Amino acid sequence: MTTRVILAGILGGVVMFIWTSIAHMFLPLGEAGISEIPNEPTVTGVLQTNIGDKSGLYVFPGLGLGDNASREQKNEAMKTLNAKYANNPSGILMYHPAGKPFEMGKHLTVEFITEFVEALLAVFLLAQTAIVSFAGRFLFVVVVGILAAIATNISYWNWYGFPTNYTFAYMAIQIVGFVCVGIVAAMVLGKGRATA
Repeated sequence: MTTRVILAGILGGVVMFIWTSIAHMFLPLGEAGISEIPNEPTVTGVLQTNIGDKSGLYVFPGLGLGDNASREQKNEAMKTLNAKYANNPSGILMYHPAGKPFEMGKHLTVEFITEFVEALLAVFLLAQTAIVSFAGRFLFVVVVGILAAIATNISYWNWYGFPTNYTFAYMAIQIVGFVCVGIVAAMVLGKGRATA
């Protein structure tokens, strides 16, 4: 059974990676809700001037307190946050200074490993159950995928204002990936389950 779990995890990771590659390269799902910055050279010049080489995830408007604010200072600043949001643009920014290379091979490798681990964990969880039907095994993995898709995407939409079309596109990509894993896992684990 352990061999089948590992095989199902490997094959599931491969089919999930193939699916997400198709979704990002050949379907509009990978670009949903993403736009380029208008007047990019001016905007990035301002960012470089003001942020410099301090890579990080930034939120705006901020509380304006700096890094070592006390809980009391944060609570006091929160009282004015609604006005800041009402009167200023808001958002989040992932910033890297100039000089960070874009390494497609490295990104694809990390993506594959991530999807392999997701598939392997879903299959491992399935192997802990007593589910014997193909439909039951398949649906179990799909529900795991729905949980994974909800876990971050809805929170990012809710708290950070990620675009709705981006949120649902990325949830769809993830859920369909787990549908693929569910089919593979239900087939690979099927015979051993039926005889058990």
